[in-house]
Amino acid sequence: MRGLLPWRRREKQRGLHLWPIRRVLVLAFAAAAVAAAAVFFIGWKLLGVQGLASEQRIGSKTLFDLAKLSFGVAAGAGALVALVVAYRRQKVGEDAVEREKTRLHNERFTHAVDQLGNESEAVQLGAVHALASLADDAPTRDLRQTCIDVLCAYLRLPYTAKADLPEDDAQAQHHYLALREVRRTVIRLIRNHLRLAPEHPHSWQGHQFDFTTVIFDGGDFSGAVFSGGTVNFFGAEFSGGKVDFSGAVFSGGGVFFRNVKISGGLVNFYGAMFSGTRVDFCDARVPGGKVTFRNAKISDGIVDFRNAELSGGTVSFRGAEISAGRVNFSGGGFIGGTVDFRGAKFAGGTVNFSGVRFSSKVDFSDAEISASKVTFFGAKISAGRVNFRGAGFTGGTVNFDATFAGGTVNLGATFAGGTVNFSGARFSGGTVDLSTASGIPPTGLIPEHGRPSPAGLNLPPDWYPTED
Repeated sequence: MRGLLPWRRREKQRGLHLWPIRRVLVLAFAAAAVAAAAVFFIGWKLLGVQGLASEQRIGSKTLFDLAKLSFGVAAGAGALVALVVAYRRQKVGEDAVEREKTRLHNERFTHAVDQLGNESEAVQLGAVHALASLADDAPTRDLRQTCIDVLCAYLRLPYTAKADLPEDDAQAQHHYLALREVRRTVIRLIRNHLRLAPEHPHSWQGHQFDFTTVIFDGGDFSGAVFSGGTVNFFGAEFSGGKVDFSGAVFSGGGVFFRNVKISGGLVNFYGAMFSGTRVDFCDARVPGGKVTFRNAKISDGIVDFRNAELSGGTVSFRGAEISAGRVNFSGGGFIGGTVDFRGAKFAGGTVNFSGVRFSSKVDFSDAEISASKVTFFGAKISAGRVNFRGAGFTGGTVNFDATFAGGTVNLGATFAGGTVNFSGARFSGGTVDLSTASGIPPTGLIPEHGRPSPAGLNLPPDWYPTED
C-alpha cells in the first residue's frame, strides 16, 4: 500500500478542477451577449440599414412580436444555464468514472501484490499474470509503470542460484525449480509486451525496467524492442543458463549493464540491432561466462565495455556489422579470455582498445575493415595474442601505439588501401607476425636502410627496403 501513495498524490493533482458556477454563468451570458451583438451588427451592415423608423403607437402584431422576443430571450437564457449545468455534470461524471476505474485498479493491484507475497509458488505465478493483466488495463501510464515496477522488484528479491544449492537437499532443489519458473514467467511476460508495436494498447515500449542487482540464471528477451525508456541491469549477476537477447532492437533510451558479473552461462545478443542507443557494460566482470554480439548490427549506437575485466570469459562480435557506432574496450583488462571479431565488418564507427592490458586473445581473423577505426593506443600486450589473419583493410585504420612485451600480434592479412599504423609501437619480447601479409606495408613497421627489424617483428621479405 505504501507504494501506491505517490500515484495517489498524482491522481489528486490530476483531479477535476471546475470554476465556480456563478463565474461560469456570468462568462457564458457575456459570451452569448457578445455573439448576439456581433451577429446583429453584421446583419445590419449586410442589409444596408440607414436607421430605425420611430413609431408613436404599435399594433397588436408588433406587441405580440415583442412578447415572443422576450420569451425567446428568457428561454435562451434558461437553455444556456441548462447547457452549462449539463456540461459540468458530464465532466463530473467522467471524472467519477475515471476515479472508480483507478479505485478498482488499486484494489486489484493490492490483492495481486498480496498474492505475490504468498509462500506458494503457484499462487505467485497467478499473481504475476494478474499484474501483467492489470498493467494492460491500467487507466493511466503511471499506473502501468507501477505494475511493471513491481514485476521487476520481484526479480530483485533475494534468490539463490542452482549452483549454490546443496546437492543432497531435494526440497531446496524443488523450491528452486518452482521459483525459477515464476521468475522466468516474469521475464517472458515482459518480453512479450516489448515485442508489441508501440501503437498497440498493451505495448510496454518506452517504459522503465529496473533489473539492478538481479541474479539471472536464464531468461528469454529475444525479439524485444527496447526503445525510449531506460533498461537498467546495474550490478546484475549472470551465473548460469542462457539469457537471450537475440534479435532484440535497441533504439533510443539506454540499456545499462554497468558493474554486472558474468560468471557462467551465456548472455546472447545474436542478431540484435543497436541504433541510436547505448548498451553500457562499463566495469563489468566476466570471469567465466560468454557475451555474444554475433551477427549484431551496430549503427549509430554505443556498446561500451570501458574498464571491463575479462578473465576467462568470452566477448564475441563474430560476424557483427559496425557501420556508424562505437565499441569501446578502453581501460579494460583481458586475462585469459577471448574477444572475438572474426568475420566482422567494419564499415564505419570506432573500435577502441586504448589502454587495455592484454594477456588473452583478440581475434580479427577474416574481418573486413573498410571505413572504421580500430585503435590500440597505450595498449599493453604482454602474453596474449591479437590476430588479424585473413583480414582485409580497404579504407579503415588500425592504429597501434602499444607496448608488446611477450604477446603475439598476427596479421596474415592483405593491405589494399587502408591504414594499419604501428608508429610509436614498442617491441620488447612480443611477436608481431606479418610474414604472410601482402600489399602495402603498414606505417611505422619498415626499418630504415641498414637497420634491423625489432626482435619479434616478422615482415614479408619484399617489404624490406632494397639497396640503392
